[in-house]
Amino acid sequence: MVNITYDDSGSIKLPEDDTVVYSPGDIAWVLTSTALVWMMIPGLGFFYSGLLRRKNALTMIYLSMMTLAMVSFQWFFWGFSLTFSDGASSFIGDLQHFGLKGVLEKPSIGSTKIPSIVFCVFQLMFAAITPMIAIGAFAERAHLGPIIVFVFIWSTLVYDPIACWTWNANGWSFVLGGLDFAGGTPVHVSSGTAALAISIYLGKRRGYGTEALAYKPHNTTYVVLGTVMLWFGWFGFNGGSALAANLRAAQACIVTNLAASVGGLTWMFWDFRIERKWSAVGFCSGAIAGLVAITPGSGYVGAPAAVLFGFLAGTLCNFATQLKFLAGYDDALDIFASHAVGGIVGNLLTALFAQHSVAGFDGFTDIPGGWLDHNYIQLGYQVADSVAGVGYSFVVTTGILWAMHYIPGLRLRVSEETEILGLDEVDMGEFAYDYVGMEPELKPAAGFTSPEPGMQERDLEQHYTAEGKGSRNSH
Repeated sequence: MVNITYDDSGSIKLPEDDTVVYSPGDIAWVLTSTALVWMMIPGLGFFYSGLLRRKNALTMIYLSMMTLAMVSFQWFFWGFSLTFSDGASSFIGDLQHFGLKGVLEKPSIGSTKIPSIVFCVFQLMFAAITPMIAIGAFAERAHLGPIIVFVFIWSTLVYDPIACWTWNANGWSFVLGGLDFAGGTPVHVSSGTAALAISIYLGKRRGYGTEALAYKPHNTTYVVLGTVMLWFGWFGFNGGSALAANLRAAQACIVTNLAASVGGLTWMFWDFRIERKWSAVGFCSGAIAGLVAITPGSGYVGAPAAVLFGFLAGTLCNFATQLKFLAGYDDALDIFASHAVGGIVGNLLTALFAQHSVAGFDGFTDIPGGWLDHNYIQLGYQVADSVAGVGYSFVVTTGILWAMHYIPGLRLRVSEETEILGLDEVDMGEFAYDYVGMEPELKPAAGFTSPEPGMQERDLEQHYTAEGKGSRNSH
């Protein structure tokens, strides 16, 4: 039996230590936040799916659930221990909690106000959504099987160390004095930079720079639905990071909603100046940029600052989408622009607008604040943390990709034929809708009849020859 008792108010006590008292309300809020963040993961899958072409629509929805499952196992196996063990070094933890050994009723390393098992499952959701953000860069040109392996390795070698140095009390950034309330560097900077490394490694998609890739999102409803699920879940993402049901959690929720609102409006207005259209996709992109930027500062800044977070994120992330054209890489979903740039913007603004008074809304957190509180060195701490996150994630992600490249069966890049057919057809054999998504790719000119559903790659040439049109490669 678990060695706990209850006092007259219904709070949980540890008999061997009368100073440890868990409020059922705090536990309920953190578990509710866990469920909210869980919803963000398939939400991100729908958001990515809607932005892609129809022939790859199911792939991203599938990858969201696969990533959740794989990271859930990795977190149980050793991920939680590598991140939050008491004996961690300044860089990474040990295997004290291997297989979740000893993770139950004792006070958590994140907060003594909740038990370790509650903190563990809440942090699992952060660990799961982070690689899902990154693997959006595999869109339309990577085999699904090797991605499963990549998720396990990347979570172990990239996410766990960065989360450890940011949130573990022994981590170098934590000790230095870096402020990251809910994952600016561990979640967004690390995943956005990994997406850049993935995009460079994979190379450009077939038809890059031509009309072949000048397509609009195939399902704007999915984009809006995904944004709704992400925005909804972000209340748990940021509000739950207070690890208690208190005024700081409420403050995190209000600034989260405000930054998302301003970010969405800002991006939409910037797009309107060019297109003269009110873009739902633009609004959704800006809302997510605002959510990304406010994440590190949500427990430290006031509501007026959240307006600036949203405006600068909506502006800078919008313009950052042009970086891929300047640098010549193919980031299909603009993950680097939204998450890495947005995360860095949030980290730097946190240095400027963090306040001792806001952090103290929970009644016990004591920080020197940022520039508003005349703590000017905070900007240096935030820059150091951001640069370390970008550099480490990019180098290690690149190393993982090239190591897998030379292992039989783990090479990620698909063939041109697979790109033509789509990953839903080749790697899944299942479709989000029907077979109609193949027609625009396989029937580029009038006079072609549609290939039979499920037609294999080796039969395609015979199909085109039978039509009297020659090889498909000649078109």
